[in-house]
Amino acid sequence: MDVTILVVDDEKSQRLILSGDLKSRGYNVLEADSVDVALSHVMKNRVDIILSDLKMPGASGIDLVNQLKQINPEIAVVIMTAYASVETAVLALKQGAYDFITKPYNLDEVELVIKRILEKNNLVSENKILREQLESGNKLEGIVTASLKMQKILDVVGRVAASKASVLILGESGTGKEVLARAIHFASKRKDKLFIPVNCAALNENLLESELFGHEKGSFTGAEKQHRGRFEIADEGTIFLDEIGDLPLHIQVKLLRVLQEEQFERVGGSSTINVDVRVIAATNKNIEELIKEGKFREDLYYRLNVVNINLPPLRERKEDITLLISTFINKYKSDSSKPNLDFSKEALDILMKYNYPGNIRELENIVHHSIVLSRNEIITTDDLPLGIRKPRSENDLNSCFDESSSLPEKVECLERKMVNDALHQTNGNQSAAAKLLGISERNLRYRLEKWGLKNKG
Repeated sequence: MDVTILVVDDEKSQRLILSGDLKSRGYNVLEADSVDVALSHVMKNRVDIILSDLKMPGASGIDLVNQLKQINPEIAVVIMTAYASVETAVLALKQGAYDFITKPYNLDEVELVIKRILEKNNLVSENKILREQLESGNKLEGIVTASLKMQKILDVVGRVAASKASVLILGESGTGKEVLARAIHFASKRKDKLFIPVNCAALNENLLESELFGHEKGSFTGAEKQHRGRFEIADEGTIFLDEIGDLPLHIQVKLLRVLQEEQFERVGGSSTINVDVRVIAATNKNIEELIKEGKFREDLYYRLNVVNINLPPLRERKEDITLLISTFINKYKSDSSKPNLDFSKEALDILMKYNYPGNIRELENIVHHSIVLSRNEIITTDDLPLGIRKPRSENDLNSCFDESSSLPEKVECLERKMVNDALHQTNGNQSAAAKLLGISERNLRYRLEKWGLKNKG
């Protein structure tokens, strides 16, 4: 075990016996025959626990406890002596000793004290880490939550951030996948390096390989100079591959090599480039279904899916809606001349009942829309977008044919209702929802973007 114990005793035979016994139980052991030698060890080595004799020529065990306060007060000192008395024990403990053992000692009793110290040290260490996480909440800036589901996810983020493990973030569009990826990066040791987001679906398939891995001059028509790709730029940092389910198979092969060997060649190049990049990927698609359809490599999936985080949709964390509304009001109130903006009880009630097929991005869009249109500091139901203005059942088609609505408004309401139903039926899978609606996935994405329901993840 990686625990170092310093045994301090001027009697060589006693010191050797105890040291030997501790070594046989798996501890790293240092020895000292005086307080001065003990302090020298502490200055040069990592020491977890000190077992020190009380009576020694020159400085005593209690002197050692006092001097350690100036050097490293976190080292626990256990005093050992044949001169047991209540007064001596109380004095040692008052000066800061952890415990008191009388000679002749029983090794099992000594180890029991050691284990108590180690348990205490572990608890102190865990509390220190938690305190640092609370004090550095800015590392998770952008994540606003009171949800138990999200708190568990943030716990995973805190633990996974310190590693280099690849992370696959799953969830519907608008749930905050890129925000979470940024949180992982800025809570990691790579926080001072670049975070490079790439939307794999937004880039032209013919240019995607060049964007990711770069190209050499003259490697294809229009390649007038050498180009560094996103992986090269992200060296020592983090790259976030959003919409990973849209990655073409031939690029998946090259990505797999980067994950396995941390190297690649630019398009049209022969020189191997080595990189140290943390990969975080995200998708709203069912990767396992894509694997069955032959559209996604199974070996790449396992490389990306070392740690899996599934973000819940906003309808499953409704306790966060009021917190998010307050956040978005603060973000957009500068667009208005009204400094004390708030939603009326009736408007807030509608927002709480709505199911948000576009998740957090849709809520943000609604708040921004309402702030821009509001005439007063209190945002009323009349300021809300038409699609959610009146609280109604999602299955109530008649609500789309309100007499006060124009034809374009009625058509839009009906379209939104059908898209909303399709997304619910397919658990937010846009590809499957488009098939259900009889339109192309590009057409569906256009509508979602037009309504403010689509974001980068």
